[in-house]
Amino acid sequence: QVQLVESGGGLVQAGDSLRLSCAASGRTFSTGVMAWFRQVPGKERDLVALICWTGSDVLFRYYEEFARGRFTVSRDNSKNTLFLQMNSLKPEDTAVYYCAARDTETIVKYRPEDYDFWGQGTQVTVSS
Repeated sequence: QVQLVESGGGLVQAGDSLRLSCAASGRTFSTGVMAWFRQVPGKERDLVALICWTGSDVLFRYYEEFARGRFTVSRDNSKNTLFLQMNSLKPEDTAVYYCAARDTETIVKYRPEDYDFWGQGTQVTVSS
């Protein structure tokens, strides 16, 4: 059974940085698509960024407009871990951040319902 565990969230000030991690267990994702989503209370879960890879080659990265230039998604295959480096954080980045993975698929998808495995989420709070 695949488990995803996020870590790295916290309370920071505007302009600070955070690095989120998502450790996968139960399967080694040597090829696949994984993503970061975020959600605030009362709103839908929104895509932040995704990455598609095969072996050690990253095939594709995508960022939503609000994340471009500030966030970087990456992956360490040796640790079976996904990362999200977030710089220049803003109060509007405050949300619960979730990592997600597709099951045996390498077709890039952008909607939460297209992802099969989810972490429990990690809270990111940015104060002004």
